[in-house]
Amino acid sequence: MRKALRLAVMAALVSTTAACNTLDDAMVTVFGRSMRDQPSFDPYENTRLPAEGAVSFSSGNFPADRNSVVLGAAEARDYDVPDFTQAQTSNPANELLASLENPVPADEVSLARGQELYMRYCVVCHGPAGIGAEAYIQEKWLALAAYNLALDPVAGYPDGYIYGMIRVGRGLMPAYGHQITHFDRWNIVNYVRQLQAASGAGQPAGGNADGEG
Repeated sequence: MRKALRLAVMAALVSTTAACNTLDDAMVTVFGRSMRDQPSFDPYENTRLPAEGAVSFSSGNFPADRNSVVLGAAEARDYDVPDFTQAQTSNPANELLASLENPVPADEVSLARGQELYMRYCVVCHGPAGIGAEAYIQEKWLALAAYNLALDPVAGYPDGYIYGMIRVGRGLMPAYGHQITHFDRWNIVNYVRQLQAASGAGQPAGGNADGEG
């Protein structure tokens, strides 16, 4: 009796597997895709922006100050940061980025938070010290030119310009505005200023290129 039951179970499994393969082959014929072929992506490979109209994490976290969290609240205000393809240094639209005032003082709290986020999002392409040649991505992609954040010309950019690059991206760099919240972007800016000061190319953290800050 037990032997007959085992045989019945095995037969059912074989028939189910065969049916799945037959169905999968039919799906390949119709749609050109197979459930048996499921490619995966490495981190940061083939990155895409959220769908138009999607509510990102950062847009639901725009508090009145950096010490508050308002998850789920509607986005009350934000900067209308232009795309960098139309906002190069010589473009009048860049005046907006240059005029943005950094609302976060470069204190220990901000620099610690900025370092945490930098090491999470930025270090792979810009290196732990902000030197592109030391970027981790260089180990895999030797021909990829990693941008130097701790050296010129970034050391001469206003705080708002660096904020804008984080928000909307630039060139090969994707936008991180949907992942990094408003005040955290400024925390990263402060930490980048610290890296620039450490390299001797920049100014103290929290300052603007025009001397204000």
